[in-house]
Amino acid sequence: MTEWIINTMNSLGYVGIALLMFSENLFPPIPSELIMPLAGFSISQGQMELIPAIASGTIGTILGAFPWYYLGRIMDESKLEKLANKYGKWIFVSGGDIQKANKWFNKYGHIAVLVGRLVPGVRTLISLPAGINNMKINSFIIYSTVGTLIWISLLTSAGYILGENYTLIEKYIAPISKIALLSIVFLFVIWVIKKQMKK
Repeated sequence: MTEWIINTMNSLGYVGIALLMFSENLFPPIPSELIMPLAGFSISQGQMELIPAIASGTIGTILGAFPWYYLGRIMDESKLEKLANKYGKWIFVSGGDIQKANKWFNKYGHIAVLVGRLVPGVRTLISLPAGINNMKINSFIIYSTVGTLIWISLLTSAGYILGENYTLIEKYIAPISKIALLSIVFLFVIWVIKKQMKK
C-alpha cells in the first residue's frame, strides 16, 4: 500500500494526491493518514509546496464524497444497509456502519458533516446520511470543505514536522480512531437511553 501511494505521488505529483484522496473516499481502506503525511514529507524535502498539496488533497476528498452523497439521495437507508451487508466486505463497510453514520447525522445535523470529516472511520461514510436526509448540496459542499481542509492541513503539517517518520502518524491515529468510534457509540447509547426514559 505504502509503495503504491509513494509511486503514484512521485509520478503524478499534485494530481496524484487528488486521485489518491478521491480513491480514499471511495474505498475507506486506503488511508488518508498515510497519503497526506507523505505529501508533508515531500514538502519538507522541497519536492512539493504546501498550499497546492493541501488544495489537491481537499479537492480530491470533496470529489470523492459526491458518489456517496448521491448514492444516499437515490437509495433509502434500508436498501443501502442490505447492499453493504452483502457487498460491503470488499471495501470494509457494513450495514451497521451506515446506520451509525446516519444516526450521528440525525443527532448533530449539518455540523455532523463538518465534524465527521475529522473522525477517522466516519469521515468517508458521513456523506451517505447527508444524501439520505436530502442535505442541500451547497451546505454539503461548504461543511465538507471546511472539515476536510482542517483534516488535510493537520495531516500534511504533521508529515512536514515528522519528516522521514511520517508513517508514525498512521500508527498513532489508529488508536485515536478506535477511541473516536467508541465515543460516538457511547454517545449514541446515552441518547437512546434518554429517549427511552422520556417515553
